[in-house]
Order: sequence, then structure tokens, then C-alpha cells
Amino acid sequence: MAQLVKRAYKYRFYPTPEQSEELVRTFGCVRLVYNKALEERTRAYRLEGRGVSYAESSAALTAWKKTPKLAFLCEVSSVPLQQTLR
Repeated sequence: MAQLVKRAYKYRFYPTPEQSEELVRTFGCVRLVYNKALEERTRAYRLEGRGVSYAESSAALTAWKKTPKLAFLCEVSSVPLQQTLR
């Protein structure tokens, strides 16, 4: 009978100042999108008694990016923003 060996690896990431700045900006945008989507879902449930689908949230994200106040969302990758909505 073969014995199962479990292994674990630890990795450390040392970002450059530019990478660190990009990560901070991306995480900030992800947090903003998550909170806005949560606010919209909560509002829809409380006022209308319905849930908000991913498609609706994705359309809202597109609309948010077109507003002058949230135009900075276009500066980061859309992948983490979309994953936030799922």
C-alpha cells in the first residue's frame, strides 16, 4: 500500500513599486464595484423583492464606467471587475 505524501509550498511576491501601485488601484476598484453591486442587489431585494442577475450587474458596470465620476474604472483590467460580480 502506497503512502500519500502531502506537500505545501509557500511563495513570496516582491512587487516593484509600479506593480504595487497597480495592485492597490485594482483592489480599490474591485472593492468599489463589489460594494456598488451589493448596494444595488440589496436595494432591488428590499424595494422590489427581486434578485439581480449577473447580466444586470455586468450591464450596470458598463454604465458605471461611462459616467464621469467612475470613468477611472476603465484604467484597470476588466477581468477582476467582472469576477467581482460573479
